[in-house]
Amino acid sequence: MASKKRKGRRRKLKEKRGRGTLAEEKPTVLGMLQRNGEVSIKMLPNVQQVTIQPVMTKVIKPGSLIYTDEYNIYDRLEQWGYQHKSVNHSAGEYARDENGDGLHEVHVNTMEGFWSLLRSWLRPHRGISQEKLPCYLAFFEFIHNVRRRGKALLHALLAILIAP
Repeated sequence: MASKKRKGRRRKLKEKRGRGTLAEEKPTVLGMLQRNGEVSIKMLPNVQQVTIQPVMTKVIKPGSLIYTDEYNIYDRLEQWGYQHKSVNHSAGEYARDENGDGLHEVHVNTMEGFWSLLRSWLRPHRGISQEKLPCYLAFFEFIHNVRRRGKALLHALLAILIAP
């Protein structure tokens, strides 16, 4: 077997670490998902509390219990009128059983699974512009919330389009 005379191509682009912003062309997407309910996803200009608070208060009813990871952007949720529990991924915690009933109710696995589905759905659309990304996000949000696939999705879409 002949050895390669050249180095293999790098197929992955080197990205900057950390949270992105629209200005850095790494848009932030905030996702809120009610367990066994609907999802709401929004593209934001940055990841700051002043940016996420109006979006969250518009979508989430005050007093709701919100599960998050340990990211400090969520530190003020209780001040904003929400109950808040978090898991600490950096310490290896992904789910926690707080009341000893054997169910690990404190987790963000539902949202993490949603992000995985969204990334898989966006992958074939390689290179989506920032201007069009909100449309792709809105369509995927619609698909997820109507819980229909294939031909059944067409009926749900038409029902919304022709509704008064």
